[in-house]
This record gives sequence, structure tokens and C-alpha cells, in this order.
Amino acid sequence: EDQFNLSLDPETAQKFHDATLPKDAHKVAHFCSMCGPKFCSMKITADVREYAAKLNDKEVGMADMSAKFAEVGKELYVSESGQKREAID
Repeated sequence: EDQFNLSLDPETAQKFHDATLPKDAHKVAHFCSMCGPKFCSMKITADVREYAAKLNDKEVGMADMSAKFAEVGKELYVSESGQKREAID
């Protein structure tokens, strides 16, 4: 119902939607007709964002690199062996 209310003409949108569904039970389902109940791009997007938020990859990566930076004396310019070197212009 809320999807139809977002349309420019909710009544016509409801009629077009109902005309494409064979059974009355499908006409009152709470999902949009674009994807259906088993596949919803909006739900998948929300699930992926939630999953990624739990991983905290950015924070873990920053903590790892921060530790490495501290190991080399907090110097930006170091050789491959970890020795301090001058900046290259």
C-alpha cells in the first residue's frame, strides 16, 4: 500500500498492479511488484550494508597500518629495510 501512495496516481498504479496478479492473495502482499517476495534489491542492499558494517574492515586496516607506522618510528620516508631516509623531491 505504501508503494502505491508514493506514485503520482496511486489509484491507477493499484489498478495496473492488480491486473498483473492472478490471485487476490497476491494483491495484498507487502512487497513491490518490481522484484517480488524472494528477491528484493532494496533488502539485499540493506543486508550487504549491515554485513559490511559488522566486519569493520576499515577500522581493522587502519589499526594495522597505524601499528606498522609506529614500528618504523612514525616516519613517512623509510627504506625497504625500515631505515629512515630523506624525502625524494
